[in-house]
Amino acid sequence: MPVKICFIVLTKFAIARLGVKCLKQYKVGYTTGVFDLFHVGHLNILKKAKEQCEYLIVGVSTDDLVTEYKSKKPTIIYEDRKTIVEGIRYVDEVVPQISRNKFTAWEHLLFNVMFVGDDWKGNALFNELEKQFNEVDVDIVYFPYTKGVSSTMVKEKMDRVMK
Repeated sequence: MPVKICFIVLTKFAIARLGVKCLKQYKVGYTTGVFDLFHVGHLNILKKAKEQCEYLIVGVSTDDLVTEYKSKKPTIIYEDRKTIVEGIRYVDEVVPQISRNKFTAWEHLLFNVMFVGDDWKGNALFNELEKQFNEVDVDIVYFPYTKGVSSTMVKEKMDRVMK
């Protein structure tokens, strides 16, 4: 009698969600950003985040969201910023960040850790978020902010060069 063999192929995401034992501290991590004028600070946070989780989801702020809270449009359109972030080897999945409400994002994505720059530590928004996340056993890991680089600084340098 012939033997039937069935192979099940699971993505890293499915494995992380199924609770398979992790080799890293966290299963599913999440971080967000505008990622306008991608620079080494962006790369640093993505690399450090991936070092601590099996599966890294990155929320890229939509053009509408950036315009809403920064009162200016990003230099690079959302689709291009999303494509750039998808091309980074540390990133497993990119989702649109349509709201700054990180708890709502957790309700949809079910990550167990969120990574942010330490420039947000002590901010009222994140103090409240820490309380909410504690109730659902989600950690927030603050990474040191990469000093001397930001999209604003890159824009300012470009403006000086163009004059």
